[in-house]
Amino acid sequence: MIAARAEKGIEVSEVFFVACGGSLVDLYPSKYFLASESRVLRTDLYTANEFVHACPKVLGERSIVILCSHSGNTPEVVEAVKVAKSVGSITVTLTHNTSAEIANFSDHNILYEWGDESRVKNNPMAISLALSLEVLQQADGYPNYREFQEALYKINDVVAAARCKVEERVSIFAAAYQKEEMFYVLSSGASYGHAYGFANSSLMEMQWLDASSIHSGEFFHGPFEVTDKKTNFIVLVNEGRIRPLDERVLNFLKRYAKNYVVIDAKELGIGLLPESVVEFFNPILFYSVLCDYRAALAKIRNHPLETRRYMGKVEY
Repeated sequence: MIAARAEKGIEVSEVFFVACGGSLVDLYPSKYFLASESRVLRTDLYTANEFVHACPKVLGERSIVILCSHSGNTPEVVEAVKVAKSVGSITVTLTHNTSAEIANFSDHNILYEWGDESRVKNNPMAISLALSLEVLQQADGYPNYREFQEALYKINDVVAAARCKVEERVSIFAAAYQKEEMFYVLSSGASYGHAYGFANSSLMEMQWLDASSIHSGEFFHGPFEVTDKKTNFIVLVNEGRIRPLDERVLNFLKRYAKNYVVIDAKELGIGLLPESVVEFFNPILFYSVLCDYRAALAKIRNHPLETRRYMGKVEY
């Protein structure tokens, strides 16, 4: 894609990631990766309806827009891909639906795997990271290219081992927290998007529980004042450069809180991935592991994850 444009004298200068809900969360690590590692590419993450109504003025033929919709028919994402296509941007779409509407406006549509039998490297979070790796390599080169590819190859086994390791923990979590109604979910770096996603999608949407995400770096700039022995916290501790931010939160909670759950990527074995790129793969591990936490909570609360009272049921 980039090479073809370059032959016409058009250099790609920005990459936008566009989606809604859980799909937006899947794209967050890629936005973080490119923002961290590229010297030449501007990158940003948009919820689809904002992209449509407040489109960045720079959007055009020098832009790549990567969009994700599980159904492929999310109205806001359909409109967003139309907007991108109308100004000549390269459009790449990710979906699980073979008849997705977004594919009609895509330069390159990718069908991803889903479900317990799928390999995580073929899920949207890993696919968007793989796409971003190639974009970065073509745009300005990436010294850790081979290490990143190695991590993509190994991540499925790392996640499988981590899920086995937490089998007993998820039941203990569900039993202990089944009657709680408010949770704060903390993380940082590439995983902050999943802290947001677990709060919004897993707890609020799927369990009708109050929840909020807090960036570990911002915890000590206001939010930590709610800490007491009754407040519930879930802390996703990253491996990599950003780990000190999460550890600082954990050290504080050990002193002043009682009800906190720690999910530590390092303890769960992510250190098997190359050190130079491991930080970008934390959220893939966290997503898979937290799916088991939410499933156990849903089971003990007798509140199936698919239950909705508004989504797809009323006009909104």
